[in-house]
Amino acid sequence: MKNMDSTTTRAIVDALTKAIVDHRLQPGSKLAEQKLADHFGVSRTLVRQALFQLSQNKLIRLEPARGAFVAAPEVDEAKQVFAVRRMLEAEMTREFVRSVTPAKIKALKEHVALERAAVSGEDVSGRTELLGDFHVRMAELMGNQVLAQILGELISRCALITLMYQSASAAEHSNDEHADIVKALAAKDEERAVRLMTEHLMNVEANLVFDRKVPTHDISVALAA
Repeated sequence: MKNMDSTTTRAIVDALTKAIVDHRLQPGSKLAEQKLADHFGVSRTLVRQALFQLSQNKLIRLEPARGAFVAAPEVDEAKQVFAVRRMLEAEMTREFVRSVTPAKIKALKEHVALERAAVSGEDVSGRTELLGDFHVRMAELMGNQVLAQILGELISRCALITLMYQSASAAEHSNDEHADIVKALAAKDEERAVRLMTEHLMNVEANLVFDRKVPTHDISVALAA
């Protein structure tokens, strides 16, 4: 019974994630438990579990006495995060070149291959997570856990914006840019690697489409698509 409940909860999480990522539900939309329970033909308990998981992923926010709402990330916050990341990651890239080893390059190449598979398979949430993790992986391979933690926190703050507003073609471009960065790191070309990293972060920010039209606040309409 528990496995069946878990599978059902997962299906609800996946359906709502897709509706949010596909822009069929607006940021700020209220997700009424009873309406979702009726739509999926399940108990409110399972809906509550799914909403909790989505809140952990920062896709929705849970407000005491008010309920669940699709998260509405601030665009200005994302821009500030990218500005900080450019400062940090330029220096990180310099340091990585100075301590580069064949094993570190192999690990990054393996990560880029995972990204490519997620992009090709149209795994939207998977590709977003992997594309962000590339930067954390660099810090981890340097043995700098503090930097890895700081980068992870910065990336998570704009992850929903990237998830919601990065197109498939832009994600594919990011993957290509990661591959080029790895080549520069492998060649120990410090200036090229730093330039590619800075350009990459600027491109990711520039390719986020913040003015997309989202058609509905209605849960049933959004999930029926």
